Amino acid sequence: MTTIVQRSAEGLSYLSCAGGGDIPLVLLHGIGSNAHSFGPLMQALASRYPSLAWDAPGYGDSEPLAVAWPDASDYADALERLLARLDVRRCIVLGHSLGCLIAARYAVIAPARVAALVLISPALGYFADRGGALPPSVAARLEDLDRLGPQAFAAKRAPGLLADPAAQPDMLAAVERAMAAVRRPGYDQAARMLASGRLFDDAAAIEAPAAVITAAEDRITPPDSGHLAFAALRSSQRPFFRLVKNAGHAVCQERPEEVARVIA
Repeated sequence: MTTIVQRSAEGLSYLSCAGGGDIPLVLLHGIGSNAHSFGPLMQALASRYPSLAWDAPGYGDSEPLAVAWPDASDYADALERLLARLDVRRCIVLGHSLGCLIAARYAVIAPARVAALVLISPALGYFADRGGALPPSVAARLEDLDRLGPQAFAAKRAPGLLADPAAQPDMLAAVERAMAAVRRPGYDQAARMLASGRLFDDAAAIEAPAAVITAAEDRITPPDSGHLAFAALRSSQRPFFRLVKNAGHAVCQERPEEVARVIA
């Protein structure tokens, strides 16, 4: 098994996994997750790619952003500072769920650095006005976290991320553990970015080869969302779509070997 090492730079913590090949894979997690959620996928990809999975600003040991209501550009700028410090000149960028909003924006602002883009279970964003009222579903997330606290919040939401949580108790525990680790203000900032996110706008401007991977049993960002994201990739040199069966929103944890094959 390849060793995964935790490091930090530019106020951000990240996991690093050495691997075969010259071009690294940069992994950006979702709103209720963290870098450790990519561990199974990093192992599955180790024979082909070195990989780096960040803890987004305000997650793990990463410092939160300075702005209370950030947009995807604020996260993309943080990613650019990290990759510049690590001298990553060319990479494949992979986003999962909320991470897709950041990945797509990064591909727009730093096209020379992005060799290819992978959007997994893409969150489309809610197109809300920045600084305005939160969409009800986003506001409910923050209300639940306030009311329940992180542990009970994770216990409530985690089962919905798996295709069959009862049949995967260890997987459920891992998903719940990552969600229980969310902290303020990082989660609040990410929720606001989700509210004002506009994946379609960025996807339409992406010229790099781009893949959309979605899971058949995903109840958070269902396959229809993946099809819409794929349709928005009008300028991509080589758009590609794949549906992974028998997996839910946490597809990178449930089916890491299959996701790795699709990426390769």
